[in-house]
Amino acid sequence: MNEPIYRQALGEDFHRLQPELQEYFSLAPGSGHYGVGEGVFDVVGCRQAWLRPLLKLTSGEDAFFPDYGESIPFRIENHAHQDPFGRSSLTARREIRFPGHVRIFQDTTSLVDSDGGPRLVDYLGRFRRMVTDLKLSVTNEGRLRGVSEASRLFLGPLRLPLPATVDAKAYAEQWWDADAGENGQHRIQVKVIQPQIGQVLVYAGGFDYRLRPYIGGSSAQSFLPRYAQPDRWENRT
Repeated sequence: MNEPIYRQALGEDFHRLQPELQEYFSLAPGSGHYGVGEGVFDVVGCRQAWLRPLLKLTSGEDAFFPDYGESIPFRIENHAHQDPFGRSSLTARREIRFPGHVRIFQDTTSLVDSDGGPRLVDYLGRFRRMVTDLKLSVTNEGRLRGVSEASRLFLGPLRLPLPATVDAKAYAEQWWDADAGENGQHRIQVKVIQPQIGQVLVYAGGFDYRLRPYIGGSSAQSFLPRYAQPDRWENRT
């Protein structure tokens, strides 16, 4: 099915989103295009200095990182595709341009069937060793809110659900700000909070967004540029 995954997951609520958000989340596999956003994070990274050495141990995963900065430029690419298991998916690759180095933050959001209807799961990092359930809602103002719930770790053959006492939740909100910039901007705010230690990661900022055609014009539903592919795919949820 070529219907965008966020439209399927939200159902009729998708049409309550701001028109600019509906356009942003309408990228579908086989369209021949990908999305590019460029902007500035007002804040990004881990504010707690004592926690950064621990996050440095996982920085090679392309999911969490030990840096913190303000007014940091970034770029995001969105690629809609079918994953190797036939699931409609959206892979996002972010380049966060800290002074002197660039951090990559990548994930793949996939649509899966469940007893309650289609739902989204999000695989984090270049090895996709963590997956979380995404709970979506639309505010009265037409903003999109998402909360990550019930994380699982994959270590070899092991599937390890994280207990609520140690699991971190991500709270995200995205909207269109018509008063930002010359012609309006997309805005996003994400906070990752762990109940025992507080805020682990934050990023908030604005960006301009546009669609670009793939070089060669590929419209295969499974097409994903090699540089945007993870080092490992995961089928388990």
